[in-house]
Amino acid sequence: MATRASETQAAEAKKRAEANFVKEERAKEGAKAMLEYQANGRAVREQMARLKALRLAKEAAEAAAPAVPQPPKPPARSSAKRPAKQPVKAARRAKG
Repeated sequence: MATRASETQAAEAKKRAEANFVKEERAKEGAKAMLEYQANGRAVREQMARLKALRLAKEAAEAAAPAVPQPPKPPARSSAKRPAKQPVKAARRAKG
């Protein structure tokens, strides 16, 4: 009888040890994931700050540069200035 009780106790102790081990592993993985998450967030914020600085520098340079006026476009041709096209048969009759 003593062997069954000691076997049961040993099995329970083994289950508790395995449960504690799994719990510790999950905690370690969670901490590692949190560190990765924070590192990614930091990298994103640094990239955003770098791009914002570049954008602001570009906008300041554009504002400081004198505006070059665009040359005026020539007026568009209107169809009223062109003579009306006559059909080919009417043009042949007029010639001959």
